[in-house]
Amino acid sequence: MSNTTKPRINPLSRRPRQQRLVLAVRGGAGTGKSHFLRSMSDAGLGRLCIFDVERKTRLLKGVGAQFDGLEVERPDELPEFIDWALSGEGREQNYGCFGLDSWAAYFGAKHSETISAVRERTGDPLSQPTAEELAADQMVLQGVLRRLCMESGKSVVIVDQIAAKGKEAKEDNEVGRVLPMTASGLEYFVDVMVEVSMQEREGEIVRVFQVVKSNSPAFEVGFELTGNVTFKHFLEHMLKETGGDFEREAAKMQTAPETLEEKPSPLTLVAPQMTVQELVMKAERLGFKQADVVTGARVYHNQPNIYRLAPEQVADLDRRMTARAERMKMAQQTEAGDSSSSRSSAETQRTQAARNVKRA
Repeated sequence: MSNTTKPRINPLSRRPRQQRLVLAVRGGAGTGKSHFLRSMSDAGLGRLCIFDVERKTRLLKGVGAQFDGLEVERPDELPEFIDWALSGEGREQNYGCFGLDSWAAYFGAKHSETISAVRERTGDPLSQPTAEELAADQMVLQGVLRRLCMESGKSVVIVDQIAAKGKEAKEDNEVGRVLPMTASGLEYFVDVMVEVSMQEREGEIVRVFQVVKSNSPAFEVGFELTGNVTFKHFLEHMLKETGGDFEREAAKMQTAPETLEEKPSPLTLVAPQMTVQELVMKAERLGFKQADVVTGARVYHNQPNIYRLAPEQVADLDRRMTARAERMKMAQQTEAGDSSSSRSSAETQRTQAARNVKRA
């Protein structure tokens, strides 16, 4: 049975009301990915919450004071941590943005569990999951990305790791291998994917953030930011390219309620149902007997016991009995009218005969 009391969602309440960007940052070890993630706390988006799978936020400046770093000791805890922050008691912290450090650590740990299960099942220490097993595994793991990137409605940075340059292309050509960037589905859940690296530019070693995948017209593939880049720089570039002020537009946008208010249905009068006892009493008032009610129940509804009649059957017998009483009344009135006419005619004849006698 469907729950008719469930509130109806108002689609207008789901219009975007705040400036946000979902960004994936990939790079090798030591390129500054975690420090870039920490810079979200300086972007004016509210308090930052980092889900720390690698347990390194303890090394970042401002942890516990300027932002929260939640250490995920076991991979299975990550979905629980995200649920806590988005729909559990963690909502009281009023987090304004989120980070995950790192997706590679979580995905790699869960994928290792899948490989171990396959090798234990087959008894082959070199066995690999089939394509179907990988697809099923990835669908489950991508639920974390979907929850964090899409359902949170906040700006999100997801850190991903590149193990070795050139390894992706090699694995891309080998059927059945897990590709860290594409097979995990990360690029499908973010607005922009950036690769960070240390490069020599004009005789100096600088940090380079290059867009490698983009769903935003503000960030073309190949776009670069260099130097001490923060998350705020990306937000400012997006604002410049779009030519709008998200916060001012959000303030002007009419706030719509989260749910639609149900309009009360017009009241309708429902006639009370007649009981068997009331039917018998009415029958007696109309000149019938209880035996007539029993006979009607047997003839019209094949029910010899009138106390087992359904409410609609009682109502049907009531209609039939009332109609019959009306017919009987009309017949009596007609008969009475005919008798009165006969008496009037006889009286007229007697009067005419008396007049004739007097004339004679």
